Amino acid sequence: MTREDVRQAVIDILGDIAPDEDLSSIKDDLTLREQMDLDSMDFLDIVMELRKRFNVEVPESDYQELISMASCIKYLQPLLKDHQLAS
Repeated sequence: MTREDVRQAVIDILGDIAPDEDLSSIKDDLTLREQMDLDSMDFLDIVMELRKRFNVEVPESDYQELISMASCIKYLQPLLKDHQLAS
């Protein structure tokens, strides 16, 4: 997956978890919690969706790597390099 594919995959997951949020204006450098009304259960849902959709295990010690869109992309791109974005 390219950087843009990973970004889109994260946006798709966020859209499923928080369907009422405007995802078109997500900035890469701000924390997702600053931009969206996410609680700790929503965050766990993100981790679970990554496992379900891409078979990616995110250990609890790495949760801080998913704090912003930029950090999500940086962390996930190497893990998803061999995956294809579902159409």
